Formats: sequence, C-alpha cells, structure tokens
Amino acid sequence: MVSRIVEVNNAALHCQIEGPSDAPVVVFSNSLGTDFRIWDAVVADLAQDFRVLRYDKRGHGLSDDPQDGWSMGELVGDLAALMDHFGISGAAVVGLSVGGLIAQGLAAERPDLVRRMVLSDTAARIGNDDMWNERIARVHAEGLGAMADGILERWFAPDFHNHPDFPMWRNMLVRTTAQGYARVCAAIRDTDLLESTARLSLPVLAVVGDKDGSTPPDMVRETAELISGSSFQIIRGAGHLPCVEKPEVFTSLLREFLKAQG
Repeated sequence: MVSRIVEVNNAALHCQIEGPSDAPVVVFSNSLGTDFRIWDAVVADLAQDFRVLRYDKRGHGLSDDPQDGWSMGELVGDLAALMDHFGISGAAVVGLSVGGLIAQGLAAERPDLVRRMVLSDTAARIGNDDMWNERIARVHAEGLGAMADGILERWFAPDFHNHPDFPMWRNMLVRTTAQGYARVCAAIRDTDLLESTARLSLPVLAVVGDKDGSTPPDMVRETAELISGSSFQIIRGAGHLPCVEKPEVFTSLLREFLKAQG
C-alpha cells in the first residue's frame, strides 16, 4: 500500500491503489472538504478481496490546487485519466456527495470505465445557485474555520460529535484550502445531471444516512429512481458521511451489492 502522485490534466493528484492486482476493481471518489481518508475503515476490509483505487480530487488533501480547470468536466476528466493511467476499466465506482456527481458524469461520458456504481449521499443536482454562491462568498471572506461547526452538523449525526475521532475530521475539513473548497462548490453549483443520469443503464446502489443534513434521504431516493433497476438503502444513525460513522454497515451493503452483481 503506497501513496503516490499521478500527473493528469495539468494537476498532480494524490492517490493510493492497493489490494490483489488480479482482483475486481473498486474506485472511490469522496466529498467536498474531505480527502481519501474518509474511506479508511471501508478499504481496510474491502482491499482483502478487491483492488481499490482512491484519490484526493484537485484542491483537496495532498493533490494540486491549480488555477485553471475547475468545471465538473475537469473533475470527471481527472478520474477518467487516473483510471486510464492504472489501466482500469469496468470498475465499480463509489461516489460520495460531489464524488457521486463525478461518478454519474463518468458513467455517462466513459461507460467503458464504470460497470456498476454506488451513489452515497448524493444526487443528480445538489442545492441551488443562491446556496452555493453564498457559501463561496463566505469561505473567501471568513475561511473554513468559521464555517466548520455548521458543516459538521450536516456531516455527522449528533452522537458522533462526541466520538474521540471527531477532532480529526474537523481538522481535515478546515485544512482544505479556501480556493479548492470554493472552486469545487462552483463546480457543484453549475452541475445538473438529471437528464444524463436518467439515461444510465447499469447496476446502481444508492445509500444515505438518515441524519444527512446535506443530501437528505428523499433527495438521494429521487436520484436513484431516475436509474432503472437501482436499489436504495438508508443507513440509520448516520449523517452525510456514513462511511465514517457506520463503516461496518456501509461495507456490508457495498459487499452485498458487489456480490450480487458478480
């Protein structure tokens, strides 16, 4: 298990690939304000039987924070180029929040790369222009430290705020650059995948925490219903990051889905 930097689309992306080299591949794309550590507990289990790729999108974690190229098209293109770099196709792609938008865009634009998809706490359209413009203005004016409490209330169920690891996740959030956070906000603001997602035809599992304050269960369910044959599961006692709060439940649902799809 080695972290590395891969240059794609004029950006250096921090990524990690692990698990048996001849196993089926699962690719993880994470949410706004997070890095790929949110998948640690899930990958610790999954990498015993699957080849797993995860990465920090531009402006997050240890990846570059470039000046140019910040539309959803670039974010989707980054993941496509990263998968091409490792020779990955026909993978299961797991996307959380904006990572779910990236997964949907990837499935529409590069169906050769995506055999099946897990959409966690995401939708085909998230929020509205006014909400994102306000958030962008605030992060530039005040920084993520001033916004962190409100964001963490949406991320995690109330009980998790007393968890000993809670400060780690807060620190991860506030150390994201204002530029990286704001530019991904703008990419989300400008993205509406309702039409392209409704045309998808592949196995899909949609999951959401019942306490999610960012993409509530009804929003996630509506997106799942766009895709024929998709399944939908609610994870009780979790907010926007069920892979962090309820990793055993999340991993169990993921494994069941992967097994059912061969």
